Amino acid sequence: MKEQPNLNYLHQLSGGDKKFENKLLAVVKREFPEEEAVYHENIELGNFVEAASNVHKLKHKISILGLEESYRFAEIYEEELRENDPKKHKSFNEILQNMSDFIAKS
Repeated sequence: MKEQPNLNYLHQLSGGDKKFENKLLAVVKREFPEEEAVYHENIELGNFVEAASNVHKLKHKISILGLEESYRFAEIYEEELRENDPKKHKSFNEILQNMSDFIAKS
């Protein structure tokens, strides 16, 4: 079973401050779709170094949603993209879809 997004890290970060949690979650909901779209565009255009920068930004959202294994995967993928190697795209895309589904329900 794949790793599931959660709000555990967000709860730890906020120290129980619901206002802060809601604010941070709102930022994730607003920024994630835009960052994901730019990532996909760069992959399609073969701009792998740019895509690596997109992955770097997306790692923050991955972390906030408590996806520790996915974060480690993204770190490796980011480096590989910098070397013009996009072969982990399909797996990274599954992580993004997992996040997107979770955000839509949150």
